[in-house]
Amino acid sequence: MTPRDAPPYEARRARAVFFDVDFTLIYPGPRFQASGYEEFCARHGMKVDPARFDRAVSEAATGLDPRDDIYDPQLYVDYTKRIIEGMGGSGPAVDAAAREIYDEWAACHHFTMYDDVPDVLREIHADGIKIGLISNSHRCLASFQTHFELEGLFDVTVSSIEHGYMKPHRSIFEAALRGVHVQPAEAVMVGDSLTQDVDGARRLGMRGVLVARSGPPVAAPDDVPVIQSLRELPPLL
Repeated sequence: MTPRDAPPYEARRARAVFFDVDFTLIYPGPRFQASGYEEFCARHGMKVDPARFDRAVSEAATGLDPRDDIYDPQLYVDYTKRIIEGMGGSGPAVDAAAREIYDEWAACHHFTMYDDVPDVLREIHADGIKIGLISNSHRCLASFQTHFELEGLFDVTVSSIEHGYMKPHRSIFEAALRGVHVQPAEAVMVGDSLTQDVDGARRLGMRGVLVARSGPPVAAPDDVPVIQSLRELPPLL
């Protein structure tokens, strides 16, 4: 049975729910916005135009798909270099600035948790559903739990830098499922990426919920629930 042939969404109670981290549970602060990039580049002797940041991010994102789903830090360094170059940066300093930005991305104190996250996670936990994290990140997920005071809520955490593969590779989802002893049909993946989070999970037989905090994307399939707040999630489980 394929995910599209499965029983109606509301007919199956989940035993486990897995969350993406960046842009699903937390979002970057000024350090990784236009002004932050300007400061990073200034430290490396480059002057860039912060007004070009949004367009540079949009254009750089086209090269952000993982290569063979293997975690490679260079993928993110190159992505960051394209942003800097899109803002007008050039020369050898681009690489050094990009690597510093990549390293800093792992620091939790540069991020803020969405307001809806703590209460929803505690509600799901209290309902007896196992909770896990699956992240295409080099951030320490133990430090993430401590920094945001979420200790005791997660039954398993899998980061691509430790696992070796990135979403949507099936093995990273399989590792999370093994960690909570749950079958794919009993699990739900929640994330902000249709390709990496939702499609990757559904190919394994899991259900997917797309988080679109700024509004549902046009490309979302009809049978994929799209939510703008995690407060909409518990009834779907």
